[in-house]
Amino acid sequence: MTRGGWLHLTAAAFGVWMAAGTLPAGAQQLDLTRGGPIEVTARDGIEWRQAEKQVIARGDAKAIRGGVTVSADRLTAWYRKKAGGPQAGSKPAQPASVGLDSDSSSEGNEIYRLQADGNVRIFTQTDKAEGDKAVYDLDQAVLVLTGRNLKLTTPNDTLTARDDLEYWPQKRMAVARGNAVVVTNDAKRVSADTLVAYMREAPNPPSTGTQPATAKPNAGDDPLASSGKVDRVEAFGNVTIRTPTDMVTGERGVYVPDTGMARLAGKVRITRGQNQLNGQEADVNMKTGIARLIASQAGRVSGLVLPNDESSKSLARDSTIPGGPPASAPPAAGAAGPKP
Repeated sequence: MTRGGWLHLTAAAFGVWMAAGTLPAGAQQLDLTRGGPIEVTARDGIEWRQAEKQVIARGDAKAIRGGVTVSADRLTAWYRKKAGGPQAGSKPAQPASVGLDSDSSSEGNEIYRLQADGNVRIFTQTDKAEGDKAVYDLDQAVLVLTGRNLKLTTPNDTLTARDDLEYWPQKRMAVARGNAVVVTNDAKRVSADTLVAYMREAPNPPSTGTQPATAKPNAGDDPLASSGKVDRVEAFGNVTIRTPTDMVTGERGVYVPDTGMARLAGKVRITRGQNQLNGQEADVNMKTGIARLIASQAGRVSGLVLPNDESSKSLARDSTIPGGPPASAPPAAGAAGPKP
C-alpha cells in the first residue's frame, strides 16, 4: 500500500537490495564499503520513504553485505542515485531489488549512510562492535558508535569506551574516547582518556602464477589472520598501565602488543606496593611485569621507598638513569631519589 509517497511493508521478513559500489569483498573487518549489494531485512516491517530517499526497517532489523552484518532494533538507510546510473523510467534488464522492482526509480540506487538504533551489533566471523547507536558513513568509510557499553572485540583484543568509539576499516584504525580501555587476550590492560588503536594488515604472499599443492592459503582466506589484530596503541591523557606488581601512570604513551613493551611520558609515576618513583619517562614490559623509570642526562627521578617493604629492592633495581649507575640500595624512608 502506498500513502503519501511511502511504501509500508509489513511482511514478517522482507529483503531490500541496493548496490553500494562494486569493490571486491576480499579480506575485511567491519567494512561495509566493499562487496556487493546491501541486503536489509526486518521482522516487523520496512518503510520505503521515496520522498526522503530512506528505507526504515524495524524489529530484529539486519543489514548484510558480504561477511559483515549490522543488527539493531531499527535500521535507517539513506540512498541516492549512483553516478552514471540509468535515468528514472528506464527499464532494467533485471530487477534491482526484491519487492521494490515495480518502481523503476529503485534502479541504480546506492546506500551512502546507515544508522542503527537499539541493541546494535556489527560483526563478522571474528570481529564485533556493540553499542546503543551506530552511524556508518559509507562515503567516509567510518563507523561511529555511541551510547552505553561501547565495545570493539577481536580474537586478540577488546577495546571499550564511555563517550564514543570510531572504527575506520580502510585506515585500519579505531579511536576510543572517554575512560577508554584496551585489554589483550592475556589480560594486559591499558587505559586513558583517549586510545587510538592501529590494526595490522593481514599479509598475503606474492602470487607466482602457479601454486604448489602444499602451499599455505592466503591470510585473507583465514578468518583469524584477517581479523583486526591490534599492532600499536597510542594513549593520551591519564594513561594507566597495570602489571601484576606495578601501576604506572603518565600523560601519554605507546603500547605494542606483540613485544609487550609500553613507553609512558609526562609526569610518570611507578607505584609498587607502598613504594613510588617519579620521573618523565618509563618503559613497561607487560610480559615480565617489570617497569623501569628513565630520565635523560639533564632530568631527574625521585621517589619514596620504604626500607621495610619487600618490593622496594626490586623497585630500586628497576629505576634506571642513562649515563649513570642504577640504584643499588633503597634510601631511608622519606628520602628523595638520586640527584642529577
